[in-house]
Amino acid sequence: MSIGTSTVVMGNFKDPNALLHAAEKIRDSGFRKFDIFTPYPVHGLDGAMGIKRTILPYISFGGAIFGLTNALFLQFYTGAVDYKLNIGGKPFFGWEFSVPIDFELTILCTALATIAGVFYLCKLPTWHMPFQHDQGFQKAVDDTFVVAISSEDPRYTNDGTMMLLEQLGAKDVRVVEPRND
Repeated sequence: MSIGTSTVVMGNFKDPNALLHAAEKIRDSGFRKFDIFTPYPVHGLDGAMGIKRTILPYISFGGAIFGLTNALFLQFYTGAVDYKLNIGGKPFFGWEFSVPIDFELTILCTALATIAGVFYLCKLPTWHMPFQHDQGFQKAVDDTFVVAISSEDPRYTNDGTMMLLEQLGAKDVRVVEPRND
């Protein structure tokens, strides 16, 4: 759920249970472009917001398959095709001897794919948040949960969105303009 760099309506919550209830109500109201900023992870928040499961395990698995396939191919190609050596009557390529190399290259490519996937999916590096100038937003690093609903959402109206957050128990409901300085 990305809020982008458009105008948002923000509201602050102090209680994580009230925040979960608010996230469910916002999701059930039909809003899709909203985000919640918290000082610590809140169990169940992803489900309350309607966030789908990540594709990161598939990216990691793709890296593992890539690593294993390349390890087997490189060993087969060098031993059985490019540089054939008959050593003691052993086969040119035996998978039993390649297991340690297969394992290591599989783990390496899995780790690299996972790191690249995390950076891509989290849009890292992000050096600047367009709402960090807002005093209420800055409290999200200490003891406050901040809900931000984007004006890009089709259900957004200034007054209606502000009233919804107030009805859900948000304090300090306000319209925040992004700033890129």
